[in-house]
Amino acid sequence: MAFLWLLSCFAVLGAAYGCGTPAIPPVVSGYARIVSGEEAVPHSWPWQVSLQDYTGFHFCGGSLISEYWVVTAAHCGVRTSHRVIVGEHDKKSTIENIQTMRVAQVFTHPEWNPSTINNDITLIKLTAPVTMNLYVSPVCMAASSDVYSPGMQCVTSGWGLTRHNAMFTPNKLQQTALPLLSNEECMAFWGENISDVMICAGGDGATSCMGDSGGPLVCEKDGAWNLVGIVSWGSSRCSTTIPAVYARVTALRAWADQILAAN
Repeated sequence: MAFLWLLSCFAVLGAAYGCGTPAIPPVVSGYARIVSGEEAVPHSWPWQVSLQDYTGFHFCGGSLISEYWVVTAAHCGVRTSHRVIVGEHDKKSTIENIQTMRVAQVFTHPEWNPSTINNDITLIKLTAPVTMNLYVSPVCMAASSDVYSPGMQCVTSGWGLTRHNAMFTPNKLQQTALPLLSNEECMAFWGENISDVMICAGGDGATSCMGDSGGPLVCEKDGAWNLVGIVSWGSSRCSTTIPAVYARVTALRAWADQILAAN
């Protein structure tokens, strides 16, 4: 029995350190929202990172994709002076076993365009490897050939505002389930602002908001969570009836692979 127990422990740990398989399973109601949010099960999105300045101010989210690399949005304007916090759930807690990582290099997509918000992706290389554990493990990145169909329920998470006019971001990580839209459906809201390097989700009572930028939109595929979108832009009032727009990872994966391979 002890041997079997050990095997099961190793299975859990193995899952924790593989991509897209949290050791602590997430629980998503499907009806909550980051605006008027639902708190995530602590550490159930173990790839979620908080990007902070030297004062500890959280300005953007991001996703851990390996022990040395984090993906976020280009518009977050990450600098080497910023910090990457992994293993965090409650920003106010002093007892969480967080890891504060330093930024070695910042790689922003060469065709990032702040006017059109096209190619809104940045890769962050850390100065030292993150220690993987029950609370920290990477997300899988969606492959270029993957198809995520409109209507599929996916999940976004972050410490962004829970009301567009809120004074402060929440201390505890929030989450919401959102349906994907086709780009044609999304253009009904946003017109020609939508391009093929974007993917839309939401518009049905939940949304991302300021402070969620750079964070993950993940969809479950073959038993693992895949990073499908990077929180990019949306309604200035964080309207829950208008879909939010994310950088489309399948369209940006080839560039990311080039950067990872060369560095």
